Amino acid sequence: MVNPDLRRQRRAQGELETQVLAALHTAEAPVTAAWVQEHVDAELAYTTVMTVLVRLLEKRAVTRRREGRSFVWSAAADEAGLAALKMHKVLDGERDRRAVLASFVTSLPEGDEQLLRDLLDQACDESAD
Repeated sequence: MVNPDLRRQRRAQGELETQVLAALHTAEAPVTAAWVQEHVDAELAYTTVMTVLVRLLEKRAVTRRREGRSFVWSAAADEAGLAALKMHKVLDGERDRRAVLASFVTSLPEGDEQLLRDLLDQACDESAD
């Protein structure tokens, strides 16, 4: 029996998702959940890997397609894309979206605030084309 003191510390929220996405990004083609399990942590339960993949699928961070009797998985988003999906999820869960965005923007450091303005201007220019 494993000594409880020697058990691995609990991962930070989202850390396992990040590890799974990183593994998928190293794959040269769509891969099985068993492949992901081997490349993330062979001691990780297969069901845990499947749970993470399904959660990432719900967040549109991965895609899957049936191949034979199982699925193969691919990354649909990089780490920046996953962070953006998380931000969307937070915003979608709030009643006053405007207040959340206003609080976020006003708390940004000056350089990030200018970067956000530049990106918004660029997005407006691209949508006008």
